[in-house]
Amino acid sequence: MHSLLKRQIRKFLEQDAIEDPELKSFLEAVDKSYVNYEEQLKMIKRAVALSSEELYDANTKLREEAKQQRTIIENLDNVISSLKKYVPAGETDMDGPDSLELEGLRLANLIEEQTREIMNISSQREQLLLNLEKRNEELNEYAYVVSHDLKSPLRNINTLTNWLKEDHKRSLNKNGIKTLDMILDSVEKMDALINGILSYSTIDKSEQQSYKVDCNHLVNEIIGTSYIPDNTHVIIKNKLPVIEGDKYRLRQLFQNLLQNAIHHIDKKKGLVEIASKEEDTYWQFSVKDNGKGIEKKYHEKIFKIFQKLEEDSKTIGMGLAIVKKIVNFYKGDIWLNSEIGNGATFYFTIKK
Repeated sequence: MHSLLKRQIRKFLEQDAIEDPELKSFLEAVDKSYVNYEEQLKMIKRAVALSSEELYDANTKLREEAKQQRTIIENLDNVISSLKKYVPAGETDMDGPDSLELEGLRLANLIEEQTREIMNISSQREQLLLNLEKRNEELNEYAYVVSHDLKSPLRNINTLTNWLKEDHKRSLNKNGIKTLDMILDSVEKMDALINGILSYSTIDKSEQQSYKVDCNHLVNEIIGTSYIPDNTHVIIKNKLPVIEGDKYRLRQLFQNLLQNAIHHIDKKKGLVEIASKEEDTYWQFSVKDNGKGIEKKYHEKIFKIFQKLEEDSKTIGMGLAIVKKIVNFYKGDIWLNSEIGNGATFYFTIKK
């Protein structure tokens, strides 16, 4: 039996209840779901981590390629400088034509050789990117299928637990009811994690339509349907623009940033400010809060999948990873300014 479930049973259930045949069958079903969920989740995490490692390797190879091309350019400059020594300043009738012809031939051969090398490197780069895109697509499909399959047993656990609470509410003591509530809370958290994985794996699929989205209307709609504590005020600093995009993705983007800001507010009076600024080729948006702030060393880590800065059972560590993937989908950038105790401002851009 799963160790966590075993501890919960020993802590909250009486021995008589544990021996009850109906409850025993139910607990066995829950145990199987626990084990299956953990195995599948580990596989998903390994797949996502592998994708990140491959992206890192690709970036490393591309940096090496750029370095090689800079070396090629430097070599060409050196050859041209060497050739110029044979051309006296102000003279058109040069002495030593054989020497100049020989140097010109060497230059032509070197250029031809370096051109072949550049073409070979470019071909390798294109193949590398194609393989990487294919691999990432396969990983996303895998994560989607596995996550989708996990939802069915979760629904069964949720239904069975609620039936058990209803049918045996008179015979269950407070500890028994508390245990069932803990199971329901765990199911809810698992469901949120699976939904996050499903969202993350489908962001860069191109089926969604692109059309004009009024960000001002969209953000007001999100504010109106989100849970905002009474002590927190959310304001839109200026009129947000109408941009080209998919409403579902953009809703996820703004909603995740808003929820992240609200979640980290630790002041008696919370404030979240949303603003935009127009640039020549893109729109820049910002979401600012007066929360606890984030240390500079974590400014990159927080955008990675399954990463959390603190142990919090209410979060799953995917909100900002989804935000970054959406911004990348729209070929934009995302960054933040923050210091401990002084809140945080998240900036992101979307091309016009």
